Amino acid sequence: MPFGTARHRAAPVLLVLLAFVSGCVQLEPRPELPDQFASPLAQTSELDELIAPAEDRHAGQSAFRLLPDGLEAFAVRSRSALLAGRSLDVQTYIWHADLTGMFLAHRILEAADRGVRVRLLLDDMDARAKNIHFAALHAHPNIEVRMFNPFASRDGIFGFIGEGLGNFNRINRRMHNKSWIADNRLALVGGRNLGDEYFGASEDVNFVDLDFVMVGPIVRDVSASFDKYWNSPIAYPMDVLDPESVRPEALPPLRDALADAARDAAAGRYGDDLREDQAVQALMNNRLPMEWSASYGFVSDDPMKAAAKKASPESSNVLKVVAPTLRAAERGASVISPYFVPGEEGTQFLVDIARDSRIRVLTNSLVANDVAAVHGGYSRSRKALLEGGVALFEMKPVGNKEVPSSLRGSTGASLHTKALAVDGEVLFVGSYNLDPRSTSLNCEQGIKVENPALAAQLEGLFERQTSGTYAWAVSLEDGDLRWTDGTWTYEKDPEASAGRRFQAWLARVLHVDSQL
Repeated sequence: MPFGTARHRAAPVLLVLLAFVSGCVQLEPRPELPDQFASPLAQTSELDELIAPAEDRHAGQSAFRLLPDGLEAFAVRSRSALLAGRSLDVQTYIWHADLTGMFLAHRILEAADRGVRVRLLLDDMDARAKNIHFAALHAHPNIEVRMFNPFASRDGIFGFIGEGLGNFNRINRRMHNKSWIADNRLALVGGRNLGDEYFGASEDVNFVDLDFVMVGPIVRDVSASFDKYWNSPIAYPMDVLDPESVRPEALPPLRDALADAARDAAAGRYGDDLREDQAVQALMNNRLPMEWSASYGFVSDDPMKAAAKKASPESSNVLKVVAPTLRAAERGASVISPYFVPGEEGTQFLVDIARDSRIRVLTNSLVANDVAAVHGGYSRSRKALLEGGVALFEMKPVGNKEVPSSLRGSTGASLHTKALAVDGEVLFVGSYNLDPRSTSLNCEQGIKVENPALAAQLEGLFERQTSGTYAWAVSLEDGDLRWTDGTWTYEKDPEASAGRRFQAWLARVLHVDSQL
C-alpha cells in the first residue's frame, strides 16, 4: 500500500539500558466506564436557530467552507463557543498555552459556566506538560478532560524520557486528529492544532494551514468519530489518570489567568486584526457563505490503531479513501502535504498516476520544514518522482504582509495544510500526511467532498502557494536537482543551514522513514 512501507530498525542498546534503569511507571488498564455520546439535536441554542433552518432547506446535504485564513479559522471557533448552548467537543493533538490557545480555553470555560457540557480529548504527548491546567479544568462540574494514550508519569523530564523509551511502541503512537464540534450542529476538521502559529498570531513563524467548517449531517458523522475515541479504553479521564491534581481550588487561579489572557488578546494586535478582517466581521454578523453537497464522506482511523502491537499500513482507514481518490484522477491531481515521505511504494503509486494525468505536489522545502529529518526521508524519493513526471514544489519560509493572514505579521512560514484536489471535482482535507507515520502509526481523519466550487478554491490556493513568490519549483537538469522561483536558480536545497542539511542527511542515511 502506498506511503506505508518503511524499514524498521532496532533501538540502540544504550537507549534500552536507559529505559531499564529509569524504572519507568507502567500505565494501568483504564477501568470500565459507561459510554458517553454527543448531545442530540435540539432547538434550544443560538446555533440551532442559525443552522437548523438551512439544514431543513437542504435535506440530505451538508454545507462546507474552506478556511485557509488563520483569523477566520480562529474566529469560527471562538464564535461557535460563544453561541453554543448544549455541548462543545474538542479533539486535538496540540493545545498551546499562548495568546490564541488561552483565549479559546477562556471561551470554553465561559461556555461551561453557562451550563454547556464540555468534553476535551487531547493527545498526551503535548498535553502532559500542561497536566496541572487540564486537571484544573476537569474539576469544573461541566468539563471532562481525557488524555489519549497517556503517559503514566504526569510530570518530570526523566519520567517522560524513561517511559517513552521503556514503552516506545505504545508511546510512539499518537492521536493526530483535530475536531471542534459545537452543539452537534457545527464542526471544524482539518490540519490546525490550537495555538498562535496555526491562527496567524505568531510573531515568529506561522503555519499555512487549512480547515473545513461544516454544518448538516456530516457534523453527526464527526461527532460519532469523537465518541468512538472518547469511549475507547486508551482515553483516560483526568480523575482516573491523576486524581490528586483534580482539585476544585485549582480552578479559580486558572480562571483568572485565562481571563487576563483573553483581555490581553482582545486589546492587542491580534484583536485589532480580528476587528478589521472583513471575513471575520461577516461571521460575527452570522453571514458565512458555504457550499452544499450531497456527496461527501468523513473518515477516521480506528482509535485502537494506537494500541496495535505492530505498525501496518492496512490500519489506515484514511489511506483507503485517499489512495483510490488519487488513483481515479483522469485530468490531474494537486496534493499538499507538509510532511511528504512517499517511500518506494508511494513514489511508484504517484508515478503510475502521472503516466495518464498531471500530478503536482507541494511540500515544505528544507529551510521551511519544522522537522528537518522528514525532509531527509522525502529527499530520497525526489529524483524518482521528477523522472516519473510528478511536478514538485517546495514552500519557501516567506514572511510577507501581502499573504493572507495565515502569514500576517510573522517573519516566516511553514506549510501545514493536508489536502488534495482531483480533476477539479473532488477534494479531501484532513490531518493525514502522505508519510509512513500518518499511515501506520498515528490516528488520522479527513473529509472527502465532491463539489467543483470547493475543488476550484483549493486549486486556486495551490496555484498561489506554488507561485515563485511562495515556492521553488524543483526540476532535473542533466540528472541534477535544480530549484527556481523564476528569478533565482539553486543547485542545492535553497537557504538551508548546515545544521538542517546535516539533520536531513542523517535521517536519510539512517533510513528512519518508518518514524517520519
